[in-house]
Amino acid sequence: MQILADYHTHTIYSHGKGTIEENVKVAISKGIKTIGISDHGYKHMSYGVKVRDIAKMREEIDKLNEKYSEIDILLGMECNVLDEKGNIDLSDKFKSYLDYVMAGYHFGSTPNNLRGLLNHCDNYIIRSVKAKEHNTNAIINAMRNNDIFVITHPGDKGDVYIEEIAKVAKETDTRLEVNSSHGFLNVEQLKAIKHLENKLIIGSDAHVPNNVGNFKLAIDTIRKAGIDTKLVENIRL
Repeated sequence: MQILADYHTHTIYSHGKGTIEENVKVAISKGIKTIGISDHGYKHMSYGVKVRDIAKMREEIDKLNEKYSEIDILLGMECNVLDEKGNIDLSDKFKSYLDYVMAGYHFGSTPNNLRGLLNHCDNYIIRSVKAKEHNTNAIINAMRNNDIFVITHPGDKGDVYIEEIAKVAKETDTRLEVNSSHGFLNVEQLKAIKHLENKLIIGSDAHVPNNVGNFKLAIDTIRKAGIDTKLVENIRL
């Protein structure tokens, strides 16, 4: 297997353990052609990237691209889907710094309103049908209202109606992630949407440099689900 890109890696700028350059060096050692640095959006209460660091990260990556000609280094962000309207934590002020945007639901994201806070509690404790509907609508509206490259680990923190999400992902040309750390999309989800032939991305979701390009779980999941690997844009088998 050739890994063309790993777009989902974290660094010390959020809650990863390595620097951007350490992630880059591991990617080079594994023959990866493109690496994305996608630290958590700044409205994550525990480990979101600091607003003051976004320009600094852009500058650092520009310098590293000059230093390492054998790999393309991109700056992304794993934004938080904040509410049922599909708002994410990325203002126009910071969009120009980024090469791409990922988005997903996380427990630690700052609720926009009381309904969002209650939905966090529901997802964490009860996991009701109402929460599932809320989660699904939030991701669907995020795709429709924002320019999102990848939806990360759909269904991980809060259950979703995956076929409804997959239909809108197809409509908006948004990729869905098979996350190699969290296990979502999982086999059952992939089987449910196989007929739609969505564009897929594998993400290592690496929080330590050595896990950059660790796609084992995701590859096993895709094979068990019987997915055509040609739909996975960042690998070549």
